[in-house]
Amino acid sequence: SKPDVFKSPGAGGDNTYVVFGEAKSEDLSANNQAAAAKQFRSQPSVPQVQAATEAMQKAQADAEASNAASPVEEVPDESGIEPKDIDLVMSQSGCSRVKAVKALKDNDGDLVNSIMSLTT
Repeated sequence: SKPDVFKSPGAGGDNTYVVFGEAKSEDLSANNQAAAAKQFRSQPSVPQVQAATEAMQKAQADAEASNAASPVEEVPDESGIEPKDIDLVMSQSGCSRVKAVKALKDNDGDLVNSIMSLTT
């Protein structure tokens, strides 16, 4: 059923519309959202789940192999460097404590240059 729409001329040339019934407007973004939701609702097939599981197991095995192959990092000499500076360099560059201490020592305690040397 179509709604009844009446146009009422207003003062100063403004027009006012009155709608009796259900007024609908087409919302294209809502259609896209519904399609995306439907895609996520569908269950993954068994081969997809198996492939994802195998990929995760392979990644874990590779990570364990690289950890076993890499030498154990030594405890760094942190004398002359403030612990908060080490923590800041670690958090900003995403590196280990040993690398952060080494970068700070190489850059004479300069935080900015230490972070830059680890991230570039």
